[in-house]
Amino acid sequence: MMRGAETWEIKKTEPKMDVAKMRTLRLMCGVTRRDNIRNEVIRGTTGVRKLSDKIKESRLRVYSQVMRKDEQYIERRVMEMEVQGTRRRGRPKRRWVDCIKDDLRSNGLTVHEVWVRGR
Repeated sequence: MMRGAETWEIKKTEPKMDVAKMRTLRLMCGVTRRDNIRNEVIRGTTGVRKLSDKIKESRLRVYSQVMRKDEQYIERRVMEMEVQGTRRRGRPKRRWVDCIKDDLRSNGLTVHEVWVRGR
């Protein structure tokens, strides 16, 4: 389910992926929804974290790897590139960099801390 997820912008599909993961965990444990056992209890007994947390972690890991590369590295140059011109009217499309900024903000990290932790 997570294959290549660190490069996606998956804000809308993250909850759906968490639901699918919990459904498989419940099936593996032999627990149904009628048993009224909370998701946190099932995750605690199996030792599995939320899928969205794992995706955020891997996304930050990939970001730190790209930003530690040499400045002439193509992926780094694309990340730092400014596109000229204006966008269309309306709400701008959500980009991968926007997800990175949200992940940093939600974890209370700075860009420098991610670079250091990735080493």
